[in-house]
Amino acid sequence: MTVDKQIVTFFGVGYTPIAPGTAGALVGGILFYLLSLALTNYGLDYYTIQIILILITLVVMLIGVRSIKKLENSWEHDSQQIVIDEVVGVWIAMLFIHITWFNFLLAFILFRIFDITKPFFIRKLDQLKSSWSIMLDDVLAGVYANLVLQLIIYLTI
Repeated sequence: MTVDKQIVTFFGVGYTPIAPGTAGALVGGILFYLLSLALTNYGLDYYTIQIILILITLVVMLIGVRSIKKLENSWEHDSQQIVIDEVVGVWIAMLFIHITWFNFLLAFILFRIFDITKPFFIRKLDQLKSSWSIMLDDVLAGVYANLVLQLIIYLTI
C-alpha cells in the first residue's frame, strides 16, 4: 500500500467493510482523546494543548488533501475508503472542549450526524468535485458539531 493510500485510509481503517466513515471517525476520535490525555498528563496547560492540537489537525488536513489529490485520478471521487477527512472532522469537533468520555462521545455523535445529514452548506461543499471539497465538507461538519457541543456544555454548566 502506498503512503498516500495509507494516509487517506487512515492506515487501513478506510478498508473496513461496514461504515468505513464511522470507523475512521471513531478511531481518529479515540486517537485524539488519547493524545489530549497524554498532553494533559505531561503537565501542559489547556491553551498550550489546544494550540498543539490545532497545529496537528491543520498538518493532517493539509497532508490529507495532498494525498487525496494524488489519488483522485485512480479512485472515485470521495470514495468510502477515504476517511482522513472524517478523522480531521471529528478532531475539529473535539477542539476547545475538556476531554472526557462523555464529551468525546457527544462530539463523535454530533459530528456523524452533521457528516451524514449534510445540512446547511455542507451538502454544497460535498457536491464540488475537488480534493479540497472532500476535506472541507467534513471540516464544516466538525465546526457545526463543535458549536453545538459548546452550546450543550455551556447550558449544562
